[in-house]
Amino acid sequence: MNETSDVAPAGVTLSDRAAMRTDSGEIRTEFIDAITAAIAAENEAFLRAEVAELHEADLGDLIAALAPEQRVRLVELTGTDFDFSALNEVDDSVREEILEELEPATVAEGVRELESDDAVELLESLDEEDKEEILERLPPSERDVLERSLDYPEGSAGRRMQSEFIAVPPAWTVGQALDYMRETPDLPERCSEIYAVDEARHWQGAVALDALLRARRLAPLAELIDEDRRRVTVADDLAEVARLFGKYNLVATPVVDAENRLVGVITIDDVVDVIEEEADEDFKALGGVSRDEELSDSFWTIAKGRFNWLLINLATAFLASSVLGLFEGQLQQMVALAVLAPIVASQGGNAATQTMTVAVRALATRELGPNNAMRVVMREALVGLVNGLAFALITGIAAVAWFKTPGLGIVIGLAIISNLVAGALGGILIPMVLERVRADPAVASGTFVTTVTDVVGFFSFLGIATLWFGLK
Repeated sequence: MNETSDVAPAGVTLSDRAAMRTDSGEIRTEFIDAITAAIAAENEAFLRAEVAELHEADLGDLIAALAPEQRVRLVELTGTDFDFSALNEVDDSVREEILEELEPATVAEGVRELESDDAVELLESLDEEDKEEILERLPPSERDVLERSLDYPEGSAGRRMQSEFIAVPPAWTVGQALDYMRETPDLPERCSEIYAVDEARHWQGAVALDALLRARRLAPLAELIDEDRRRVTVADDLAEVARLFGKYNLVATPVVDAENRLVGVITIDDVVDVIEEEADEDFKALGGVSRDEELSDSFWTIAKGRFNWLLINLATAFLASSVLGLFEGQLQQMVALAVLAPIVASQGGNAATQTMTVAVRALATRELGPNNAMRVVMREALVGLVNGLAFALITGIAAVAWFKTPGLGIVIGLAIISNLVAGALGGILIPMVLERVRADPAVASGTFVTTVTDVVGFFSFLGIATLWFGLK
């Protein structure tokens, strides 16, 4: 029997026979099994046909689903049909693992086929030695473009911009611009606008393609130029660029240098990636997880990354527990206090987390600032007070029913009110202070806020109980 007959009939791809994904969006097991079998059989023709049919995002998901030793073989067997932009769709650790195993000449050839922004994203994950080795294998003109982008700071518009764009003199007519776009090779595959520049490449304005196509051929291009088109500089932070896109519904925006020379363009697909990366980083930070942690990382890498944050949390836990130590005698006299104290601290912590989540998000999106800070703080304090009164009633009734001590309901009720107000204030003030001192609120807020509610919760409950019951 033919060794590859179980993979697919000659000339027939899996895409012809069945969808790659299930209804829920998962890659079909049959698809992965067929690719795995083809890799084992070194069936280059079949693999090339399959890879050529896949979108870069689908190819990235396929790579992630394969065993580590099969990933490099897939790249090697598919040769020039492999789209290296798919490597930007996988975890950093997976990408680095593949690139380290491939020959520099193979990587260099793959990089040449990418748009500049995708090439930069691929190269920046390599160490300096490997990066230089690959860049040296590129033609000087292509190497210069990539090196210039790599020289910009990480997280800047210059690092993420695409260097391919269409720039024409403002003195041209519409017909000249259209002819240039038809006849010039190596233009961007997709664009929504072209840019007008002078002889020194200083940015003059933008012309939307729909306006260009509707205009008469002999019409001066200058009549269509939007000189007020929003643009960004190479030094602008990518998060700020993403907010600009969202606020003004942009599809693309030109990038200029310090001398207002047009050097690149940022498109919406890059901005979507930035938004996803920012959201992913903030979500991890709120949980005390390293921003760089990936699902494909080894257990040792993950353990080391989480250790420091757990150590900090342990230190703050000892601080909160030391408050209990101050009331050791009272706890021995009244066991109910030891039972109920964690409830007060927990309710305050939960309320603080709710406020903190909203505050961190509002700070990140610039919705919370000096103009509305006081109003928002007062609102959150009022929310804490209202919920505190409600839960004071509920918890007080439950405590009296449980321990048959009427005064205990009043004590825990007052403590609940105090801690929910403290939690609301801590949940918004701590992120604001961290933002003011240029620390990341998403990273540090959680530990500080939890410590505040634990300390205030224990101290208020046990302190009020000591006074109310006359404990010593």
